Amino acid sequence: MSVFTDTAFDDHERVLFCSDAKTGLQAIIAIHSTALGPAAGGCRMWNYASDAEALHDVLRLSQGMSYKNAMAGLHFGGGKAVIMKTSDFNGSDALFERFGNFVDTLNGDYITAEDVGMTVQIMQTIARTTKHVTGLPTAGGKAGGDPSPKTAFGIFCGIEAAARFKLDRHDVSGLSVAVQGVGHVGYHLCKLLVEAGASLKVADIDDARVQRICDEFGATGVAPDEILYQSVDILAPCALGAILNRTTIPKLQTAIIAGGANNQLETLEDGQRLADAGILYAPDYVINGGGIINVACEYDGDIGDEGVTQLVAEIGPRLTGIFEEAARKGEPTNVIADAQARQIIAAAD
Repeated sequence: MSVFTDTAFDDHERVLFCSDAKTGLQAIIAIHSTALGPAAGGCRMWNYASDAEALHDVLRLSQGMSYKNAMAGLHFGGGKAVIMKTSDFNGSDALFERFGNFVDTLNGDYITAEDVGMTVQIMQTIARTTKHVTGLPTAGGKAGGDPSPKTAFGIFCGIEAAARFKLDRHDVSGLSVAVQGVGHVGYHLCKLLVEAGASLKVADIDDARVQRICDEFGATGVAPDEILYQSVDILAPCALGAILNRTTIPKLQTAIIAGGANNQLETLEDGQRLADAGILYAPDYVINGGGIINVACEYDGDIGDEGVTQLVAEIGPRLTGIFEEAARKGEPTNVIADAQARQIIAAAD
């Protein structure tokens, strides 16, 4: 396992390997860029097949956070952390407190938050040993708490923008949407879509989650290995990444891909494959920026919940601008978004 030869390494500023025999903690913190400010990004807890897989994931995710924060207009750089669920993983408070210790050694250069596998309660535990943590409970209309509802709202705004651009529809009423992954973000997205009149097909590796969505929202459950290939107006990937590639793209039956999963494209070339197939792709780190906007406002403490909602709503117009530029230049939307993000970061160096 080598950091510098990993294909996801992109001149990352710092990579910290965190190990603690007493608690069993094994984690990696990757800081991609602090050009715009301290590196902000969630901590993912996952059962990785290998250390190399965990390293590759955290490198890709941290770069994506640099781009996400830049495109959201935040004064934060990009970072990410992963906690590896080993065979003897116990998830004790002591383990998460120890992770907080490691975060604290970075002296505010990395600000952690909730991501896949984590909860608000775990973030509270981490906060015992570092102040550089967000996603904590809040009250009185202040920004904070679980960022997933804001992430879902941003995705919904992005879906509406994509439907206007690609389908000439003013809203999603009557449209069909396939949602892959109905955890925290996926659940809230499904609620927004159904309230707006869309019909749903859903899948998740957790059958109970699927049943909940079907019971509450009248959705149709689909097998996890079939959800990508449903004949729908919109596909919303809200699980893990690298699901759009040379194998899956030829089998897609949708006009739009707009979902919350990070790193949906397996390679940069897959953006061109989608464009060639006539599928409009909403770049993931743009459409799923609602959560980090909430995190940033919580950390700064200068904008309340209503103000956060207004900032998240700007994701729709931001995506429309990307769609229009891509159409004008005849380039894939991911290429346009990457170029815009790099330009913002370079201007700050």
